[in-house]
Amino acid sequence: MAGSLAFAIIVAGCAGAAPVPASPATAPLARASQSPSAQPSRDEVAQVLAGLSLEEKVGLLFMPATADARLVRKYRLGGVILFPEHVKSVPQVVSLTNGLQKAAGKVPLLIGTDQENGLVSRMGAVMTKLPGASVIGATGDPSLSRAAAKATGEELRALGVNLDFAPVADVNVNPRNPVIGKRAYGNDPGKVATMVAAAVKGFRDAGVASTAKHFPGHGDTTVDSHTGLPVIRHSRAQWEKLDAPPFKAAVEAGVDAVMSAHIVMPALDPSGDPATLSKPILTGLLREKLGFTGVISTDALNMKGVRTKYGDGEVAVRAVLAGADLLLMPPDLGKAYRAVLAAVKSGRISRERLDQSVTRLLELRRTHGILHRAPVASAAEATKTVRSAEHRELAAHIQRESR
Repeated sequence: MAGSLAFAIIVAGCAGAAPVPASPATAPLARASQSPSAQPSRDEVAQVLAGLSLEEKVGLLFMPATADARLVRKYRLGGVILFPEHVKSVPQVVSLTNGLQKAAGKVPLLIGTDQENGLVSRMGAVMTKLPGASVIGATGDPSLSRAAAKATGEELRALGVNLDFAPVADVNVNPRNPVIGKRAYGNDPGKVATMVAAAVKGFRDAGVASTAKHFPGHGDTTVDSHTGLPVIRHSRAQWEKLDAPPFKAAVEAGVDAVMSAHIVMPALDPSGDPATLSKPILTGLLREKLGFTGVISTDALNMKGVRTKYGDGEVAVRAVLAGADLLLMPPDLGKAYRAVLAAVKSGRISRERLDQSVTRLLELRRTHGILHRAPVASAAEATKTVRSAEHRELAAHIQRESR
C-alpha cells in the first residue's frame, strides 16, 4: 500500500516509529508544547486549589455552550463548548478562543467541542473532513485511528480548542440504534477497544485532551437520549462482554475524560436513574472497578434523557453526588450554578467532594501544560495546520483503505 510522503510522515509519527522531521504544518505546534519536565508539579495543583474561593471552585465545574465572554467572567466558568454556530472561519475561531481565554478567571478555560469527524463534526466548517469512526473501523488498522485522532487534535489545538469529546467508545450492537450507528468504530467489542485506545493515544500525541463516551455504553438502544430515556437490559455479564471493553481500553491508554450516558441500565443500578446521576455506575464501576482517576463529564444536561425525573438544578447536584466532575451544557446555567453552590454550603455536597472534582479538572490542565497559562492560538499558524495537505491525504488514504 504505497502512500504519499506526507501520509507516511503522519503515520510514522503516530505508530511509535523512529522520529521524523516535523512538517511545516505541525512544527509550530511541536514548539509550543511543554515537555513533562516543564509542566507544573502536582504540588502546584494543590496550590492553585488552595487559592480558589468556593464560588470559583463551583464555577470550574460548568461548561455551557457559549461564546459570551461576559458569562465566562460572571460565573468564573471552567470551560465552554463550541458548536457550528460559533465557527465561521479560521481567524474568527482563533479570535474567539483567545478572547474567551482572556475572560477566564485564575484558571485557563477548557475549550471543548464534539469533533468526532464524520456525522458529528462541530468544527467541520473549517477543519479537514476526516472520515468518521465507522469508516476508520472498517480499515481494521489501529494506526489509522491514531493518525486521524492526531490530525484532528493538531487542528483543534491550532484553533485554540484543548478538549475533544471523542472518541466514541460505544459498541454499535443494535442496528436500529438511532443515535450511535456510524459514530461507533463497529459492532465487535475487541476491535472497537483497539481503535478507541489508538485514538486516545493520537489525541495525546497532539496535546489535546480526549473523552471516551458514552459510559457505561450507548450501543444497544432504540431510543435517542436527546429526546427520551433509553433503557438497556444487558445483564452484568453482557455489559462486561459487550459494553465495557472499549472503556477499559480507553482508561488503560490514559484517556483524560469519560462522558456519561443518559441511559438506564437496571443490571448496573436498579434505581431507574440514568447513568449520569448514578453513583453505583459513575463511582462504583468507572472509578472503583475500572480504576479511572481522570475527569468524568456528563453528557449534555439539556437532553431529555436526564431531565425526566428531576428539575434542572437538582440534576446538576445529583450528577456531582454521583461522581461527575464536569457539568456540560446545563439548560439554565444560573439555576444549576446556584443549586450546586447551595448544596455545598448546606453540606449536601461536602467540601471534600467538591475539591476532588476541582482537583481532577486542574490535573487535566496540568497534564496538558495549561494549569497557569492559557494557550494563545495564532491565526497564521492555524491556517498552516488546518486542512493541511498531509491531513487531506490522510483522509483520502483512510477512505481507500476502508473499501
